[in-house]
Amino acid sequence: MRTTSETPAAPPSRIRTVAWATMIGTAIEWYDFFIYGIATALVFNTLFFPDSTSPFVGTLLAFSTYAVGFACRPVGGIVFAHYGDKLGRKSMLVLSLALMGGATFAIGLLPGYDSIGIAAPLLLVALRMIQGFGVGGEWGAAALMAVEHAPPRRRGFYGSWPQMGVPLGMLIANVAFIGMSSTMTDSTFASWGWRIPFLASAVLIIVGLVIRLRVTESPVFQELKETGEIERKPLLSVLRTQPVNILRAAGIRFAENSTFYIHTTFLLTYGTTVLSLDRDDLLLGVIISAALGLFSLPLWGALSDRVGRRPVVLFGSVLMAALSWPFFWSLGTGYIPLIYLTLIVCINVANHAVYGPQPAYYAELFPPKVRYSGASLGQQAASVLAGGLSPLIATALLAVDGGGFTYIAIYMTAMALITVITALFSPDPYRRARLSTADRESAHA
Repeated sequence: MRTTSETPAAPPSRIRTVAWATMIGTAIEWYDFFIYGIATALVFNTLFFPDSTSPFVGTLLAFSTYAVGFACRPVGGIVFAHYGDKLGRKSMLVLSLALMGGATFAIGLLPGYDSIGIAAPLLLVALRMIQGFGVGGEWGAAALMAVEHAPPRRRGFYGSWPQMGVPLGMLIANVAFIGMSSTMTDSTFASWGWRIPFLASAVLIIVGLVIRLRVTESPVFQELKETGEIERKPLLSVLRTQPVNILRAAGIRFAENSTFYIHTTFLLTYGTTVLSLDRDDLLLGVIISAALGLFSLPLWGALSDRVGRRPVVLFGSVLMAALSWPFFWSLGTGYIPLIYLTLIVCINVANHAVYGPQPAYYAELFPPKVRYSGASLGQQAASVLAGGLSPLIATALLAVDGGGFTYIAIYMTAMALITVITALFSPDPYRRARLSTADRESAHA
């Protein structure tokens, strides 16, 4: 009898369809998530927190609402993972996209503090919580759909496709905002121009839902159903049987998740308020890096299929630690080409070397019947502790250091070293997957 770990890959045409569907749908969800982050850095501090005693306080409060979305991601990850391991991956893909899109559209309609007072930031927080809940459940479904449809020898490559949705979403989000801000006066942009990218997400969500409804369920989950191996309580089971792997999955994320939001979101605050750099110049740098991410992520994923997940993750996390100070030194020069080059090295080389192989790495750490729960718990726990808090912590450290970056660079280095240590003490299951595949091929020769 064949076990679920031996489930054959889907036909090539179906694999490509699933890969595109996970990338495009994830891009739309992350577009929604990123436009919130950009708006937080540019307008939310004055629109929803105008009574703040200083710009720093307003920015801290705005980034606090940003962090709330990350705090809700594990909740979404837990709920969606529970049902994803019981009911399937595909239905979770569709539901998460609908939740995310509805909350984003509503933010675009939300009145500011001047119109409805304290209700404005409270409603903003509530909608941000829904955003976080939706995106928390989305990643596990998209990643597992891509990996579980893929041939074992190409899990890293196809698993990187939903990861590509992140830079694609960021690319669309930044293009939308730079288009608005460059064609409007600052007062017009702050008054209503920022709302357009939020409201435009309605069209993208409809497109994403149509695409995701067309994909087939994961062959791994289908076989779990056929053999009656569905886990009745996947969350409790994975916590009981896989606690160390959950911690490993979380630790592997710390480097890329924490530094990514400093390189892309906090960059706007630091560059414009401390260094007086042009906002559109910085946004263009993020756009260039996002566009290159459509090529760098699959390259790192494919490399992990050849040399293993752990060596690629170790390379990226060590490089991220080494770049903590050079990142800020380049910003301090004010020389835009150097800033762009530094962003590319920080994001497309270091960060993506860790991020690209993650779906395959996570899928190979956990057995199929609790895979969604295990991968989501680890991934989303790190999102709260690393990603969601990093802009808030960086802003606070900036204030403590009187506008200096030393404390922030130390913080970034510490986050990267957590991933280095985790990877050093983690197995590399890809070799076992390749060997078992080769053995099966030999047995059927």
